[in-house]
Amino acid sequence: MVTVNSTAGIAASDIDIAHSAADFKQLLLAEISQAKSRIYISALYIQDDAAGREVLAALYQAKQKTPTVDICLFVDFHRAQRGLIGDKASGGNRDLYLALEQQHQVSINIYGVPVKRKELLGVLHLKGMVIDNVLLYSGASINDIYLQQAERYRLDRYYRLNNQALADNFCQYLQRYFIDSNLAPLLNQGELPDNKVVKRNILRLTRLLKSSKYRPFSASEIGTESTNIQASMFVGCGRRGNQLNRVIRDLVRSSRNTLVIFTPYFNLPKPLLRDLDAALKRGVKVTLTVGDKKANDFYNADEATFSTVEIVPYIYERLLASFLAKRQKYLDNGTLSLRLWQHDNNSFHLKGLVVDERYHLLTGSNLNPRAWALDLENGILLDDENGEIANKFAEEFKRITQNTKVIRQASEIESVQNYPEKPRKLLKRLRMTQVDRLLKRFL
Repeated sequence: MVTVNSTAGIAASDIDIAHSAADFKQLLLAEISQAKSRIYISALYIQDDAAGREVLAALYQAKQKTPTVDICLFVDFHRAQRGLIGDKASGGNRDLYLALEQQHQVSINIYGVPVKRKELLGVLHLKGMVIDNVLLYSGASINDIYLQQAERYRLDRYYRLNNQALADNFCQYLQRYFIDSNLAPLLNQGELPDNKVVKRNILRLTRLLKSSKYRPFSASEIGTESTNIQASMFVGCGRRGNQLNRVIRDLVRSSRNTLVIFTPYFNLPKPLLRDLDAALKRGVKVTLTVGDKKANDFYNADEATFSTVEIVPYIYERLLASFLAKRQKYLDNGTLSLRLWQHDNNSFHLKGLVVDERYHLLTGSNLNPRAWALDLENGILLDDENGEIANKFAEEFKRITQNTKVIRQASEIESVQNYPEKPRKLLKRLRMTQVDRLLKRFL
């Protein structure tokens, strides 16, 4: 039994799931065009590309249409000020934000949230998009691939929750910790604070975020008999006292019959790995859905242009192969099922848990050491005791798994010997220097 301190009621009819990245984009744009009072969006980044510019254009248009609408966007402070990997000359997405602000007669707010001193040490990974009283929850950021601007897409989960209590709570968190604190500077208006001020503010914000929480729901938000599904909201930053991590562990430890886990990059934290093993030992049927290395953002099949950072998908694959090899008996008896996702040259980014067909955790957390200890993460837990959204989830699961291959033994994972020469040699060098241990903490 999973216990939570505060829940809000939501009707099954107010929970919808978009079918694809392209559908999610159209849903987002449609909600923005109808906005009456507020638009609050939190994402790792809003990219300077076709999809990013289209969404930003829609936001400015919404502001022009209804000048009173409150529009606040929150992106990672460091990520917004650098180009893509390998593009050192770029000033990052902030250049676009500044240019658009100067081009329009109306103004929107784009805040840069500095979770840690450097991007490597932790980022804003808190996800959610509120338009009036609708909360769109997805792990997706905003760029061409996440929103399937062309043919390529990055698969995620796309939930629409029509609920004022959830929307209010999400916006109040952003208002309290990022706006009212004055610790997240505006990226699209004027000069940024100098480095000394930024460093001081980052230290203050880091301390604040480690103890931050969503507010408890009031008695009037608990719901009625028509809102039998109970929703809880969690946030976590840092290894100690991390509310979201605790809930994830509680969910795995409370599982009795079935446990479904989605993660794009297989590198479970040790505490979660122990909980998973305990679940397998007590006979819980565990289904893992993981992205193939070829569905990783960093995968590069061209050895001539292979760079060091592109070793990442191979490291994840080795971790997955090692995990399976040690648990072959559970694969053999059907307790453990591993589904490996790959579809053409598209990528896989979805995450979350479903426990005993009752508890549905929507989260941006990758369930890895980085998410566990470094990034600012959040999640929404839906307690569907009566199975009112079971059919909706079954349809979502069918769509997710239609491009998966069931792995029945570790030997079905490609071996190191079959890797191209450059990644094979680099893996060997990393193991010899034990750098791979350090990398696993930040992946």
